[in-house]
Amino acid sequence: MNAKRFRQFCVAVSALAAAFTVAADDRDSFAQRMRPCVACHGEQGRATPDGFFPRIAGKPAGYLFEQLLNFRDGRRQHAEMSYLLDRQSETYLLQMAQHFAAIELPYPAPVSVSREPAILALGEKLVRQGDATRKIPACSACHGERLTGIEPAVPGLLGLPHDYLVAQIGSWREHSRKGRAPDCMAEIARDLQPADVEAVAAWLAAQPVPVPSSPRHEPLLDPPTRCGSLEPRS
Repeated sequence: MNAKRFRQFCVAVSALAAAFTVAADDRDSFAQRMRPCVACHGEQGRATPDGFFPRIAGKPAGYLFEQLLNFRDGRRQHAEMSYLLDRQSETYLLQMAQHFAAIELPYPAPVSVSREPAILALGEKLVRQGDATRKIPACSACHGERLTGIEPAVPGLLGLPHDYLVAQIGSWREHSRKGRAPDCMAEIARDLQPADVEAVAAWLAAQPVPVPSSPRHEPLLDPPTRCGSLEPRS
């Protein structure tokens, strides 16, 4: 852990202690108990300027809940998240997810990513059409035509920095980020070449977030591949 991340971890732990102190007081509110989250994820969960800690405000509650469980149960590895969530109940994690899902905030303009037109064209093709010859589904087939996600559990792909997107796809390819089996994103990511990952991340990061930015409310009826995170929990 580098010095910057260590300082953020200390802030989060201090906020956690303060939040637990407040929780015993009659003036407690759920927003106060979420102070450890915003210590890293930014005010109201809007993300940090460098994008290392992503936006959680407005994401589908089912998606946020699934990721909280993944951190708590070890499918995703992050020391700070695991520490903060280790002893939390599913009921409390769902409340956390619903709290941040209900926050509506405007997105900033995308940060320009300078790439060759051919790279951006490849990224757009993979996002919009996929690659049938390699059995790679289009990102939009699950994340929606507007790429803002689908309720209750599919996140949007816009408004995320290039480096964050590359890191997350890379984590799936390298098995350091996992989801409930069948882990559809890991399967898709393993079929992507490094050039594909770069192209997809560059194109997505350059797109403005449409208004409204809320996830689509119609259910995903026919996903191109089975995805454990979309299936009922046993």
